[in-house]
Amino acid sequence: MQCIVPGVSHPLHSAAATRVLEAALAASLPPHTLMQRAGLATARLALALAPHAHRFWIACGPGNNGGDGLEAAMHLQQWGKTPLITWLGTPDSVPADARASHSRAVSAGVRFVDAPPEDCDACIDAMLGTGASRAPAGRMAEWIARINTLQVPVLAVDLPSGLNADTGTAAAPCARASHTLSLLTLKPGLYTAQGRDQTGRVWFESLGADLADQAPQACLGGAPELVAREHATHKGSYGDVAIVGGAPGMSGAALLAASAALQHGAGRVYVVLLDGGNLGVAPDQPELMFRTPEAMDPATLTVVAGCGGGGAIAAQLARLLSTAPRLVLDADALNAVARDSQLATLLRARTGRQRETVLTPHPLEAARLLDRTTIEVQQDRPAAARQLAQQFACTVVLKGSGTVIAAPAETPVINPTGNARLATAGTGDVLAGLIGARLARGETAFDAACAAVWLHGQAADAWPAGTPLTAGALAQAVAG
Repeated sequence: MQCIVPGVSHPLHSAAATRVLEAALAASLPPHTLMQRAGLATARLALALAPHAHRFWIACGPGNNGGDGLEAAMHLQQWGKTPLITWLGTPDSVPADARASHSRAVSAGVRFVDAPPEDCDACIDAMLGTGASRAPAGRMAEWIARINTLQVPVLAVDLPSGLNADTGTAAAPCARASHTLSLLTLKPGLYTAQGRDQTGRVWFESLGADLADQAPQACLGGAPELVAREHATHKGSYGDVAIVGGAPGMSGAALLAASAALQHGAGRVYVVLLDGGNLGVAPDQPELMFRTPEAMDPATLTVVAGCGGGGAIAAQLARLLSTAPRLVLDADALNAVARDSQLATLLRARTGRQRETVLTPHPLEAARLLDRTTIEVQQDRPAAARQLAQQFACTVVLKGSGTVIAAPAETPVINPTGNARLATAGTGDVLAGLIGARLARGETAFDAACAAVWLHGQAADAWPAGTPLTAGALAQAVAG
């Protein structure tokens, strides 16, 4: 068993793939072995998380997830604890493995109760796991509501009840766990959409499954490799980045992206403002070089377009899409592509010309590009990211809790870093600048996006508690 912490990449498997793996593994073992392993792992972790707890409420569902809870209760009883089980099943209606675990729990003297106890020292949620097919109702919904009022450790078995294993969407109601023990595989839904809010700390137990030959449906992002700069290099070795944006009243967005690219190690950073002004130097960052759109040659640059671009960015995009060898499209540049089919065609054509492209939409921008609603995008974030990547033949960074990075022919990556401190104006501009800096140094679009997203989130995770995080401060914190 291991605690999953940010920094190490892990494969993520869908509910369907997990069921196939489970069936194959179960067929190779004596009957009931997998549930015995799952129940023992659950009991051990519950005891480790709440070593002084005596009364454990174990909410068990009518399927095999409930069977895992019944098996765990048997062990806790044998270890001198008092497990109290509420069960939605009956011996005649549950699967064979769960029936066997029920018999073992009864033989051990475990007490079954009709309603959640008034008080408990810890709780185990073993109602649904990956078996959720619809929103919880009836007594299950009542028990979930009760779980969500508890002020004690709550351990979810496999998944919090009501959480979708593949998408991370949470049904109403959905259990909120302080810890989740994911069995056999780690699931994508643990890490995106509402997943991170509902699961608490994630633990993993393979139950003896060998995942080496199992193709994952996604991967949990890991920390990028740190590469030291060689002495015999110069500013040209790290590439030139041009930030094109900053329409009237929004020049700050372009300057934030430029600052991030500069701090992250770009050799030179140019700022091409579209506000018609005459800003020639940023007093606090004189390293930034300002150019007019006419004086910029995008064919020699890594271009980050759209940060604060307003309606003015649309006039620049045909040229940028046609000539820039490396291009990051953010914010208003994405909205312009969504409105203009000719720009969309130019975007798709870039891959055939060996041009690197990264799109960085938030859910609303993704919805516009896909001609869908934001709710539809958020209902299945990994699928939306994959669809965008295929539709526009490029790397896509779908921002949000559990940012998804997708590209054609790549296994999607779900990023585990970041927190709600990033929910403030300008942090997306900082991310665009980071990606631009990494593209400029020669990384592929997919690798640059994965690394930048991880570092962007990690900077927020490392930010001192109680100290506000602004985009300007974030840009300074992501030195490369």
